[in-house]
Amino acid sequence: MSEPREETKSICPLCAVGCSVRYDGATGRARGWPGAPVNEGGELCPKGIAAFDVFDDEDRLTRPLMRRNGDLEPVSWNEAYDRIEREFEKIVTDHGPDALAFLGAPHCTNEENYLFGKLARSLGTNNVDNRARLCHDSTVSAMEERLGSGGMTNSLADLADAEAFIVIGSNPADQQPVAFDSYIRPAVNDGAQLIHIDPRANATTRLADTHIAPRPGTDALVVALFVKTILDEGLVDEEFVADRTEGFAAFAASVDEMDDETVAERAGVDPAAIREAARAFGGAERAAVVAGTGVEGDGPDDSATADALLNLLLLTGNLGKRGAGMNLFRGLNNEQGACDAGALPHQLPGGRPVTDPTARAQVADVWGVEPPAEPSPTELDLVREFGAGIRAAFVLGENPAVTKLDRQGVARGLRSLDFLVVQDVTHTETTAHADVVLPAAIWSEKAGTVTNLDRQVQRTRVLESPPGAARSDLAILCALGKRLVGDGFEYDDPQAVFDELTAVNPQYAGMSYEGIGMESQRWPFPDGADTGTDVLHREEFMSGDRRAPFVTIPTVESDEEIADDELVLLTGSRSGDVATTTMGSGVGTPDDTLLVHPTDADARGVADGERVVVESRDGRIELVAERSRGVRQGTVFVHAGVADPLLGAGRTRVQIS
Repeated sequence: MSEPREETKSICPLCAVGCSVRYDGATGRARGWPGAPVNEGGELCPKGIAAFDVFDDEDRLTRPLMRRNGDLEPVSWNEAYDRIEREFEKIVTDHGPDALAFLGAPHCTNEENYLFGKLARSLGTNNVDNRARLCHDSTVSAMEERLGSGGMTNSLADLADAEAFIVIGSNPADQQPVAFDSYIRPAVNDGAQLIHIDPRANATTRLADTHIAPRPGTDALVVALFVKTILDEGLVDEEFVADRTEGFAAFAASVDEMDDETVAERAGVDPAAIREAARAFGGAERAAVVAGTGVEGDGPDDSATADALLNLLLLTGNLGKRGAGMNLFRGLNNEQGACDAGALPHQLPGGRPVTDPTARAQVADVWGVEPPAEPSPTELDLVREFGAGIRAAFVLGENPAVTKLDRQGVARGLRSLDFLVVQDVTHTETTAHADVVLPAAIWSEKAGTVTNLDRQVQRTRVLESPPGAARSDLAILCALGKRLVGDGFEYDDPQAVFDELTAVNPQYAGMSYEGIGMESQRWPFPDGADTGTDVLHREEFMSGDRRAPFVTIPTVESDEEIADDELVLLTGSRSGDVATTTMGSGVGTPDDTLLVHPTDADARGVADGERVVVESRDGRIELVAERSRGVRQGTVFVHAGVADPLLGAGRTRVQIS
């Protein structure tokens, strides 16, 4: 592999903040540069500084591989393409296009995610999905349904104007440190209140004025208590509620019936502390919510916490202005862009439903083929159908063998597929089942665009050459598109793909490679506009409506029972983890520590530093116990990168011994 070029600037692949980086030949590390769109002072976090610490040469896939007599053997690109073409054509002929599944990755560029979705739909199926949506499924769904968009409502820069923050289900001081230190920390140091809602004390808690540690699964109840205080103490923004909301009277009546003492007991929080924090939030002129994956419910339809947060923002008039809003801090580097590009089973590029005939017709004008009209199942549902309704899968930079499902069942499904092609940079648990493996380039070996967490589209550039015969995902998808579809996959470079993306994605319509340059452009950027939009929902919501609805949040007792010997598992961010982000840089080794409250440790005879077995119904791992009062009693914390064997659907309970 060649040494990266020092003069070329690109975008860090290790989280969704989107810091600009370049290679420092003197140190062999990454460094930022002043005046960058996001990390304006050139700051990088420790993970970003190590962005060029890529996989060792021996770990990389450098040749296409094909399974023969049970073993994966090197073959030419043409042999690999021929096999894929034959197998896909046979499956479509015998079973129809919906027997194919396309599982993508947010680590790929916008152009690559766009082509992946275009390939699936040109073959006649909406069976395309990516982990970006799964990470924030219920939250994004709630935002789309009530506001018209799941995008971060504000820019990072304008969060510096906030007078109060609720950070919930997120640890941005550790997971997105440049964004936290550049925009949130200065506001707090200048007097803004920071309220941290999380069962575990962590790096973000250290800056917080208030830490609320509810029982896992009760965040919605905590936010409902905030709403109760806002209503009881007359902190409602009555002008905003009258002008921009609907359903207030019925909503307020439902809150009035809530017994806050009982709800606080269910959540395991101090009602007096909640009231004090709610006064700080409700009394601020500008108040913002920063949310992460921790606000997700136990299922894709469990949006209670997200809905409660939206109620709070509507009630206090904190949407459509600077220093406010619902700000989803995504983890992986192009989560937003993968969704924007349409690598989703229910949406075309730009977030338009596949059920919208006008949207399908506009896409057909560009593609020459109309996408299917019926939404397809999610990635998890597609994986459940491996070997049954799904006969073949194309896995792009993903590892479905490691998933929040029954692992043995998934392995059986992978083995029972008629055909599996995996495109990745190293071997994974999924390539072990593949019939064809295609070697892909990593972030520093390809060009394109990525979209960060506050909707800024930036350009990535080639800093070094891929090893051996490895190719960019875009080049591979173009070649396969020509073979499987025919016309519509002839592009000279990523810019040509981006130009087509702007033609089918109204949010990107006014963007261009030249306009982005070394800076960024933020969506929505309509055709003919001079610039993008920093703050969403100013005059009307992205839904096109001037008013957004309130939603009643259930506060009844949960019927969930936890056995005396069980603990609830908490996990942290996956940003930059080599174990789960194979298309990234490979930086960072997940910590094999189990944080356990001293009371729970004593009850189980677990000493500090002792090696213990952690077991759930889905798997077991060995970890080193660390007694910590930073985790709530009744819970344990494990880094997400090593927790995967334990995870199943819904809230995970574990036993330690």
